[in-house]
Amino acid sequence: MTTLDSSLTTGPVPLVDLGVQRDRVAGEVAEGFARVLATTAFIGGPDVGAFEEEFAAATGRVHCVGVGNGTDALEFALRACGIGAGDGVALPANTFVASAEAVLRAGARPVPVDVDDEHLLLDPAALEAVAGEVRAVLPVHLFGQMAPMAEIADVAARHGLVVVEDAAQAQGATHRGVPMGGWGSAAGTSFYPGKNLGAFGDAGAVTTDDDGIARTVRLLANHGSEVKYQHPVLGFNSRLDTLQAVVLRAKLRRLAEWNAERAAAAQRYAVLLDGVPGVRLPGVAPGNEHVWHLYVVRVPARDAVLADLNAAGIGAGVHYPVPVHLTGALAPGGHAAGDFPVAERAAGEILSLPIYPGITAAQQERVAAVLTGAVARRG
Repeated sequence: MTTLDSSLTTGPVPLVDLGVQRDRVAGEVAEGFARVLATTAFIGGPDVGAFEEEFAAATGRVHCVGVGNGTDALEFALRACGIGAGDGVALPANTFVASAEAVLRAGARPVPVDVDDEHLLLDPAALEAVAGEVRAVLPVHLFGQMAPMAEIADVAARHGLVVVEDAAQAQGATHRGVPMGGWGSAAGTSFYPGKNLGAFGDAGAVTTDDDGIARTVRLLANHGSEVKYQHPVLGFNSRLDTLQAVVLRAKLRRLAEWNAERAAAAQRYAVLLDGVPGVRLPGVAPGNEHVWHLYVVRVPARDAVLADLNAAGIGAGVHYPVPVHLTGALAPGGHAAGDFPVAERAAGEILSLPIYPGITAAQQERVAAVLTGAVARRG
């Protein structure tokens, strides 16, 4: 355990500092915005197609279809894979509500399952237990690392399940060397500003190797139309904005560098917090390359510790305080407290510490010192 003095660094430490990335791409984004304004290519301009090609290449997929946000990406991917009315879709109880929203909006039925205690990712054994009552599985790549896709894919293959990956927190992550979208029929991702690859507003994408899935997603995102005023299917208005594509192109060129900065920061926390009583550090699952979208520790008396951190100017947070099956939106599913004990127990312990490209060693030392003191007081 490293001896720390929280007084060495003063001032607040934000949970995320988006200004660092903004400043690093400011010149390139300004040039891109000027180009779009000059050509007035505001909807579906050349930068959209260019970003789709570049992101597909970065993830090793044949297709990328940009859409308005990550929730739409998941819904459209499910719909394009034939998931709809009455179909059960397994998903982890430890996830953001958008995962379940996408299932419901596709007309399907969320079937939560528990997660493993070490990494808080979908437990393949729990999936096996419900495989007979679902048509698909939506594994969530959480906190920056992918779900155990080799095992999940094995369960899915034996039971004939469709696999759609929720990759909103995993741009750049791999499992056994395979990036997002390589284990399932498709993956939906979000470019919400705080993601590893974040826009200056809402944006999302679907990646896939399947020509038919890509075409259907593109139809759904553009009012069900490939040709103006022809609408063979009912669609939505969810296109990737051209200005956001400019931002994403600039940031994509720096994604590997920024993920490396996140990994270095995660390693620094591991050293600073090693052996601190009461602080359980995150682990990397076998076969995973973690991109550290979040750095999530587990502590006792979490809410009190969080209050102490926030009072000291440390922008810690919780992802997520309520398991998805206990949210009001999923009340019709009939689940109750105690149904998924690992996810429920973790929800009271998890604590996200500040991590982002550009965070300094001094800032992390202050976070670690304040956290160590807060846990000691509450222990």
